[in-house]
Formats: sequence, C-alpha cells, structure tokens
Amino acid sequence: MKISDIKIYKVKPRWIFIKILTDEGITGWGEMISGTKTETVVAGAEEMGKKIIGRDPFEIERIWQELHRSFFRGGPINGTIISGIEMALWDIKGKALNVPVYELLGGAVRDKIRVYSWIGGDRPSDVAKQARERVNKGFTAIKMNATSELHYVDSYKKVQAVVDRVASIRDEVGDDLEIGIDFHGRVHRPMAKVLAKALEPYHPMFLEEVVLPENWESFDDIAREVSIPLATGERLYTRWAFKNLFRQGAVDIVQPDVAMCGGILETRKIAAEAESFDMACAPHAPYGPVSLAATLQVDACTPNVFIQEQSLGIHYNQGFDLLDFVKNKEIFQYKDSYVQLPKKPGLGIEMDEDMIKDVAQQGLVWSNPSWKNYDGTIAEW
Repeated sequence: MKISDIKIYKVKPRWIFIKILTDEGITGWGEMISGTKTETVVAGAEEMGKKIIGRDPFEIERIWQELHRSFFRGGPINGTIISGIEMALWDIKGKALNVPVYELLGGAVRDKIRVYSWIGGDRPSDVAKQARERVNKGFTAIKMNATSELHYVDSYKKVQAVVDRVASIRDEVGDDLEIGIDFHGRVHRPMAKVLAKALEPYHPMFLEEVVLPENWESFDDIAREVSIPLATGERLYTRWAFKNLFRQGAVDIVQPDVAMCGGILETRKIAAEAESFDMACAPHAPYGPVSLAATLQVDACTPNVFIQEQSLGIHYNQGFDLLDFVKNKEIFQYKDSYVQLPKKPGLGIEMDEDMIKDVAQQGLVWSNPSWKNYDGTIAEW
C-alpha cells in the first residue's frame, strides 16, 4: 500500500480537515488547527504532504520522525500539520487491519470515557443557567472561562465577579457538579495568585492555564498558594515541550492536544510520561469531529486520563457543529456524562465528504479574538 494523494478542506466554523488517499482505496482523515493562520497551515500541509506521496502509510513513526526532525523543528504550524497527517495515517492503518486505533496502542484500559461540557462563552455569562441545563442533560462536570481581559494588576472587582459567577453555579446545582475553571492564559502572575486563592473555597475540579505556558516557573508559586489541581498543556507541542513541567512537579494535569502536540502516538507518549510522575491527563479537544475522534482513541488506552473535553455545542461552533460532518453520529452520543469507546476501525468516524465539500466552497476566514485592556494595551485572549 502506498500514499497516492492528499486533499485538504477548510470548513466553517474553524476546522481544517486533511484526507490521505492510498493506491488500495483505503483513506484516512486528520484534522489541523486554523487559529489565525489558516492559509499558512494549508500551504504547509500541501508542502509536507508532497514528501510522503508514494510512502507506506503503515510507517507512521518513521514518517513522523522525518517530518518533525527538520533543522527548524517544532512550533504550532509544524505541530498541527504533523498532527493532522499522523492521525490520518493511524486511521488508514486501523481500517486496513480492521481494528480501532487503540487496539494498536495496547488495547482498552477502560469501559467508557467521562466527558465534560463547556458553558459561559469567551466572556463568561449566564453560567448558573447553563450549568443547570448541563445537569439536566446528565453531565456531571463542566468547564468555563474564568474571566475576560485582565491587566497585569487589575481591579479586585474583576476577581469578585469571577468568584460570584462560580458561587452562582454552586448555589444553583450544589456540589455534585464538578467545575473546571480555565484562566486561558489571560491572567498574569500577580493576579493569578489572587484569583486562584479566591476560588479555592468553591473546590474547582482544576484550574487551567493559570499563566501562559512560557511563564511555567510561576506554576510553582501558585501551587504553593492553593490546593486546587493545576492543569496546562494545550499550547505545547511534542514531549520535549512538556519536560519542564515534569521536572518542576507543580502541575497536576497535562492537557496535550492531539491536533497540535504531534498526533495520536505523541499524545500517548506525553500521557505515559505524565503517568510516570503520578500526574493525570485530560486532553484538550475543543475543535472538530476528527480531532475529537482521534482523542477518544487515546483516551481508550490511557489509564491516567480521567476526563475528556468535548466540543459539541461549544460557543465557537457558529453555523455548524461536529455532527453536521459525521455520518455515524452515535460516536459522540453522551449518556450520564460518559461516551462509549469507539468500535469501528481506524478513528471510528465516518465523515460526510459531500457535506464537507459543500461547506468548503463557502470559504473559511477564522481569526482568534483580539482583545485590549482598558488602557489600549494588548490583552491575552
């Protein structure tokens, strides 16, 4: 079997799908992240894709090593391109061998996968009402953004507004619902300590990206201040970028993104490394259906995964949602905050290519929000 062609589709709301074809008719799907550089990612994928035409799609690790180990390696653009290609190769291999990908990575370690749901939006609001809606749908865990813009040092009124929102959820649904709170790198070190301490009485499930990953040394300070588990990792690519976190020992939960960090096997390697440090894993997955399907394959065979982000109904899915592009919609059917292990070969997902082609004709112009502080300085989104 040889790789014969590669097709790339840009689809609303913010997804880039890659399809790898073989000379034996077996195809595989992958997904790449658009961010603010959609055309750059597509051009890079086309350039990298030419290098693997004619190759054996079963040689996943060899191809990965060749694509990654260029002179200038790493970075989010290369990371997401390699990730998309890699998960498509696993899809091909699983289909060719007629097994789910996780069967090729050691087999299942669990019976089902716990998932959580997003509430609140980019600038969180109506969180109590939305939390009640999620509870009524059977979810036992949710995640929300903590705050909108925060300057390096900002008003305590903004901190109190965060506390009030979380308190409103506790007032509405009690302590049965677990709450992940995402600082989203919007909070700088001086305010991160203040905000984390203020949230401690509400027993969050975890605090995510309390500072930007490049400020990783601050995780130590915040970990000494609060007993809440700290989580990070969505912006890191390859196992090498996680080394400081493992050495430092302040973060409790790693969150590699299968569409960014290097793909399925790289996510599994990062999670295994975390396991050796007695750390949990909660993979990042707020994007499209292929990325989520690939992440579920990792979850199935990874013992330290305790919960999974999922993106059905997330605030970014304007106009289209995951199931619009999927034929076997049962793959993302949640019951009592769990999803069943995928059973079909490969990634277990059947993509509706006719729908994808139709939507791709509409074009994709996606840009991450650009925020400013009250004084006109750049604010982290």
